[in-house]
Amino acid sequence: MIQRQPEYDVVVVGGSGVDTIVRVDALPVPLADSVMVGPIEEWPGQTGGNVALGARALGLDVALLDCIGDDPTGVRVRERLAEGDVEFHPLISAAGTRRAVNLVDAKGRRMSFYDARDPEDLRMPQDFYLPRLRRTRHVHLSITNFTRFLYDDIEALGVPVSTDLHDWDGRDEHQREFALRSDLVFFSAATAGDRTPALMRQILREGRAETVVATAGAEGSYLLTRDGGPDPHHVPATVPPAPVVDTNGAGDAFVTGFLYGRLDGRDVRDCARLGAVAGAYACTAPGSTALIGREALLAADGSGSQEHGS
Repeated sequence: MIQRQPEYDVVVVGGSGVDTIVRVDALPVPLADSVMVGPIEEWPGQTGGNVALGARALGLDVALLDCIGDDPTGVRVRERLAEGDVEFHPLISAAGTRRAVNLVDAKGRRMSFYDARDPEDLRMPQDFYLPRLRRTRHVHLSITNFTRFLYDDIEALGVPVSTDLHDWDGRDEHQREFALRSDLVFFSAATAGDRTPALMRQILREGRAETVVATAGAEGSYLLTRDGGPDPHHVPATVPPAPVVDTNGAGDAFVTGFLYGRLDGRDVRDCARLGAVAGAYACTAPGSTALIGREALLAADGSGSQEHGS
């Protein structure tokens, strides 16, 4: 019997939408009836869209599955993904397309107001996603509520799955299932702070993850694996190749760099270094528009011309 080769490197599920970027002098914004700001910009992407776009820019074969609205916001999402050559399979939700308003200060730091919109009973039909999950090497689930219902099928297929918990503090129940049912878990250390190492150990102890990655912005990232000892390994941040303009999407870019390394058969420290390069590059342009290509990623990491899959 001839075994069929996977059609996709990564299938991303959920998490597309449009970000409205408001640039302010400093965070928090002072309480006032009116605050003068620079030009307000809108950028399609959000976490799932950004991961799909970033992975495609690195030459990976990518599909994005999501529920969006039949609305002007959804049109913006479709156009951006088409521009980035991402294969997009949307289902129409009556609730509309997700949005966020992100305040970004002069140092590139942000505060996000997220309008998820999805109703609690929103589901993605099994006959819609299963044929594509059967043809991928890896699944990345955004933490939109309906994606949690794909875990049983993903486990039955034996396909590796990753997720990004973003600012999980270890307590919010929404992210817990994602934390404990994914093989590769990313989260931001910004909220956990000093509790980050304990939270990483908890995820490994209670869940199925083999690797947990905590990103810490300019401080770099931390890795913990089942066979790597009790203490996280620190991976320094990469200096951006140009001034920092916007940190929106830097974490998503880190994920794409890491996944590229993982699919290329590299060890986790190499993967984290690639993630750091991609994340730094993403900070050099507004609205998640700085997507690093494979050649630039490998050159910045010192990997030269090594090709994907070698």
